[in-house]
Amino acid sequence: MAIPRDFINDLIARTDIVELIDRKVPLKKAGKNYSACCPFHSEKSPSFTVSRDKQFYHCFGCGAHGNAIDFVMEYDRLNFVDAIEDLAGQLGLEVPREQGTGPRRDEGLARDLYQLMEEAARHYQTQLRQHADKQKVDEYLALRGLSKEVVEDFSIGFAPDGWDGLLGRYRTNPDAQDKLLTGGMLIENDGGKRYDRFRDRLMFPIRDRRGRVIGFGGRVLGDGTPKYLNSPETPIFHKGQELYGLYELKQKHRDPERVMIVEGYMDVVALAQFGIDYAVASLGTSTTAEQFQLLLRSAKEVICCYDGDKAGYEAAWRAMETALPLLKPGDKVTFLFLPQGEDPDSQVRKEGKEAFETRIDNALPLADYLFDTLSQKYGTDKGNLAKQAIALIEKIKDTVLANLLLENLAHKLGMNSSEDLRKKLGLTSMSTGPKAMAQKGLKGRGTPLRLAISLLVQHPELGHKLPVQPALSHIRMTGIELLIQLLELTREQVLSTAQLLESYRDSEHWGPLTKLAQWEHQIAEDNVAQEFRKALVWLNNQYIEQRYQELSIKPDLTREEKLQLQKLIVVMKGMK
Repeated sequence: MAIPRDFINDLIARTDIVELIDRKVPLKKAGKNYSACCPFHSEKSPSFTVSRDKQFYHCFGCGAHGNAIDFVMEYDRLNFVDAIEDLAGQLGLEVPREQGTGPRRDEGLARDLYQLMEEAARHYQTQLRQHADKQKVDEYLALRGLSKEVVEDFSIGFAPDGWDGLLGRYRTNPDAQDKLLTGGMLIENDGGKRYDRFRDRLMFPIRDRRGRVIGFGGRVLGDGTPKYLNSPETPIFHKGQELYGLYELKQKHRDPERVMIVEGYMDVVALAQFGIDYAVASLGTSTTAEQFQLLLRSAKEVICCYDGDKAGYEAAWRAMETALPLLKPGDKVTFLFLPQGEDPDSQVRKEGKEAFETRIDNALPLADYLFDTLSQKYGTDKGNLAKQAIALIEKIKDTVLANLLLENLAHKLGMNSSEDLRKKLGLTSMSTGPKAMAQKGLKGRGTPLRLAISLLVQHPELGHKLPVQPALSHIRMTGIELLIQLLELTREQVLSTAQLLESYRDSEHWGPLTKLAQWEHQIAEDNVAQEFRKALVWLNNQYIEQRYQELSIKPDLTREEKLQLQKLIVVMKGMK
């Protein structure tokens, strides 16, 4: 099932790219356009430009560019279809589908899995309220101090003890059973018998950024093992790309100042119970690059909270190594370690919100954590300390942070400045950030054909109601077919640059056209229409010259060809 092209064009037309991007990356007016520091790479001064006229963004530093769909795909790490659905959801639109020529089982499977997971979540919530073991669950919730409100906020449910609590709902529906098996909700043994994966557990639905249930975490009520059980990897659930509680956090705080990552979903819920409602969990895995990017995009400050044992310190170090290459100017990452034997759940219950948030306020800045840890490990061995620190600093793409850490390292080693450190260790050529991308660009105006295509892409209104140019189809010139296509697309309707480019997303022309969309052709705005007409005139003249050459060397001309040659000679004299 494909999404109709007309719907995609309408979606782009109804989405203001300036408003879309400004909600995530604050923009400042800069002449006709808007600018900001690029969200896709580290930079000190703004090189990221957004055009309301073209509905297009472009970074002159890293080359990132595209329309509203591209921005959502890149910024929120969504695929094309999910980006379409995300934009449509913001506008309150339902995404239509049209029947394609081939099977699209994956999309249908994903849609069915989302529906079945939502049904499972509702089933578990119903069991929490109505099952015969309700009192046992209520007592456990009271023991953990979870209120009715927080249970509802996180849609917490209950999977009763038994082999077929969920399976029984689909006893006569083998197709749904197959999909629940694929979705990780059922298990099939070697004998082919199926049964519920989650039994006698408090159930925590895991939602994606759009609020869809994609998996579950289950906490055993008694002394059974494993204590915590998560859904396995499925077509719609990838642990390393999701954060438990992020959707719920965004429901309460559109633009949170801080977000704290913890290890378990019970920690998230317990903290929320005490009013610390900006925690998310990494679902029991080491924090991945994808998760860290989500964190950094979600709030101005990221607090990494770990248990104060050996495993907690090891997990924190891995998280720091993951975070370093992702940091950009303005990012703030701190590290909080709890007392030995405590986790966020137990600690917040012991001391309450105010004391716990005091810990958060006093969390170690990344630089302090890095050097304190290396100092503890190497003591007076300054050579190894410097070697390990530099290996980490070299991973950093943010030159401001890299230089700050070099200054810090120089101070630790008793030197006056990072420049002294570079000379001492022979690091004068050391890279402390990404090499500036060569500004290759497309200098000058290029050929008239390239200019015509570029101007039409950047100003599609130039082609609206333009008379057909029959001569163009007779020109032997690489790229002329593309210009003819663009003229046909823009002749009948007024399109934006974003809409026009979207028509070529899956074609070989996508790359060249997106480059031409940001080509600096050095033509003043007032002269664009005139220069476009000149380019078309030049191309039409090329046909005249081409036809003249063909007829002038032809040995035997017909009467009609002789007349045509005479007319061409007159026209060419006028051209000169």
